[in-house]
Amino acid sequence: MQPGRDPERVLEDVEPGMPAYDDERFGPCNVDRAIAMAIEECEPLRRPSRDRQRTPPKDHHQRIGDTVRAAVLAEYGNGPEVVEVGRPELPDDSVMVEVHAAAINPIDWVVMDGNLKDMLPYELPWIIGYDVSGVVAEIGSGAGAARFSVGDAVFARADNMQAGTMAEYAAIKAGDLAIKPANISYAEAAGIPLAGLTAWQALFDKGGLQSGQRVLIHAGSGGVGTLAIQLAKNAGAWVAATASAENKALVESMGADQFVDYASQRFEEAVEPCDVVFDMLGGETLERSFDVVKPGGRVVSIKGDAPEGLPEKRNVEFHQFFMTPNGRQLAAIAALIVDGTVRPVLDSTYPLEAVAAAYERGRSGKANGKIAVSIR
Repeated sequence: MQPGRDPERVLEDVEPGMPAYDDERFGPCNVDRAIAMAIEECEPLRRPSRDRQRTPPKDHHQRIGDTVRAAVLAEYGNGPEVVEVGRPELPDDSVMVEVHAAAINPIDWVVMDGNLKDMLPYELPWIIGYDVSGVVAEIGSGAGAARFSVGDAVFARADNMQAGTMAEYAAIKAGDLAIKPANISYAEAAGIPLAGLTAWQALFDKGGLQSGQRVLIHAGSGGVGTLAIQLAKNAGAWVAATASAENKALVESMGADQFVDYASQRFEEAVEPCDVVFDMLGGETLERSFDVVKPGGRVVSIKGDAPEGLPEKRNVEFHQFFMTPNGRQLAAIAALIVDGTVRPVLDSTYPLEAVAAAYERGRSGKANGKIAVSIR
């Protein structure tokens, strides 16, 4: 993949001529002071057969059984515990995935702390987890699900209300799935969907980033940041990224043109004006980001709202959002991983029995890249 490629052209290259899948849009709900969470179904794109992995489960109906091991939230405010639960039902528009790995995300502990219970009314005990990678074990009866076959290696960011990926089996909407890149592990693949889709949608859907433009990416050493740097560079952008001094080598290895140590430098003084700023920190960092964006530029945040009137005062377009599951975009990211343009950064992997320790690592804020949980 040559640098400077338009992201939409990457989408076209994955499966030229693919008809659009029927969208189902539900009303947005507010998250963290009005972050819109949309739930969208898109056409899953299949990798060519040479890139597909197929490992048919043996007698999968028998293997699934009536119960599965899963990490669950029993009460809001508690940590996860591993228990036996009933196996998930398989809706017509979904496939049953034999889960090999899941990944943790900040939204997990926001949910577990009870901060979203009015907007995401999960029934407790609730199986935690949104990111997943594994093998298709069973196909729903819907037309969209039929695009996959038993034995396909897949990955996805699950639908908000479906979720429940940290279990031996998970039912996932076919529109949220993509074929897993064959050149990375299940643990690495599990860490891609939410972070990769957040980066893609922030930079291109909301930020409108184009070749030749300048972008500042905050938290460049995290799970979203490491992927955002690589996606922006592939699109032909000039990239500056903030992180701690100890993560300078990592950020530069992702392709950043300028590294900014947030502890010793003020990014608005160190970086020349940018066309796009991608904020993942909120608060003061978000407010100061308006000092480094060009008039007419865009600030995109997944961590809070801009001070009232500031975007208009600076003649800057502001977007606050939360990512949407999208199998088509995920397949485009998979294509970039297959050809070596993008590589995942995995901080650590924990067994399912140590899921509580995995969340402790995540909450610490010290992880570089993603944290995965191995299910099998």
